[in-house]
Amino acid sequence: MSADAHEKLKDSARSILRDFKGDRYAFGVGCLDSAGAMAASLGRRALIIANQSDWMRPIVEAVRSALAAADVDILAATPGARPNSPVEDVYRMQEAVEKTAPSVVVAIGGGSTIDAVKSAILLACITPGEHEIESFFGVDRVSARLGGRQLTGMLAVQTSASSGAHLTRYSNITDFTTGQKKLVNDPAVIPPAAVFDYSVTATAPRALTIDGALDGISHCLEVYCGAKADTLESVEPIALAGIELAIAGVERACAEPHDLKAREMLGLGTDLGGCAIMKGSTNAAHLTSFSLVDVTSHARATAVLNPYYLVLFAEATGRQLAGLATLLWRAGYLKTDVSRLRGREAALAVGDAMQHMLASLGVETSLEQFENFSPAHIDRVIQAAGNPQLEMKLKAMPVPMDAGMVEHYMRGALEAAASGELERVETIPA
Repeated sequence: MSADAHEKLKDSARSILRDFKGDRYAFGVGCLDSAGAMAASLGRRALIIANQSDWMRPIVEAVRSALAAADVDILAATPGARPNSPVEDVYRMQEAVEKTAPSVVVAIGGGSTIDAVKSAILLACITPGEHEIESFFGVDRVSARLGGRQLTGMLAVQTSASSGAHLTRYSNITDFTTGQKKLVNDPAVIPPAAVFDYSVTATAPRALTIDGALDGISHCLEVYCGAKADTLESVEPIALAGIELAIAGVERACAEPHDLKAREMLGLGTDLGGCAIMKGSTNAAHLTSFSLVDVTSHARATAVLNPYYLVLFAEATGRQLAGLATLLWRAGYLKTDVSRLRGREAALAVGDAMQHMLASLGVETSLEQFENFSPAHIDRVIQAAGNPQLEMKLKAMPVPMDAGMVEHYMRGALEAAASGELERVETIPA
């Protein structure tokens, strides 16, 4: 794609995001100073929650300065979350919120920290003193218990081009004693204000840059493929632009980490992923990734699995496969003309192109390439798929599944993904 085409795509992405979030979201290159005014609009007594790794420390200090300039008092600071938002980190943050009673919580970090803070705030406000998140997993369970009350204000300062956690109604939390991730899905936990200065990602580790891109791509792809007739028209331009920007951005950012145009493409692309999941839902790959938290990162799990699920759902996603084929051709990963291919054959070609893209980034293309993977993980996925708290993912699949279909078709797709044999996936008949 030419430079002019990329600029037009970025302009379109900016317009979509402005329509989506309005003046409650500051995004772009060089906007970190706006964190002060954003926080002040929610309250003047702040608790900061952020990790202090070498690359994060300058970002946290810049936010502190912005808060001071806006006359926001910093009551205390506490560390952010570890990867995948362990439930223990949520409870620790809950205690910090209860102890300091801030008017605004400023969460600085990637998706794990922001997701954990969302859940910590809801617990501190609804069930103070109780360490119990389980009953909030599922759809709209927070709003049902708020009784008209408002959660403590939250400013989400995103630092990773990845999950879209700063924009969405989701809080993904992991219990590592069971190896299972679950999610809170409720509009009450959407951060009322957010800031993402795309330039802060320039110092992020390479692995985090790649994971972030893969997460954003998966959000767009799964929502796009799962979109039904009444939402496909509105979702399609968001999803395709997000995927194309994320692919172009991660390629350039890996080659030149301080290329701010690359960082802007990557940020816009993954933010469109956040927009997409507010219009639809992720489905099969995300559901599977929730049971692989002890194997690999969430982003890599979804990225590895999505090509296999494309083949599984091929008969229900003809239009989407054509759209994906076009952008993968422009990106140079699709070597076969798929214009005359349909169904399964088109999905195999598109899935193969996606795997070439992963390989070019040094990312695995099968589950068995992950050191800690075992067949027991497939059993864990199948068991989790029967949990009513995750039913939303089954319903959101391109072909909604029941228990029998999960056991037959999903297990078969996972076994193919384990061995890395895309052609082994059995396509669900139309």
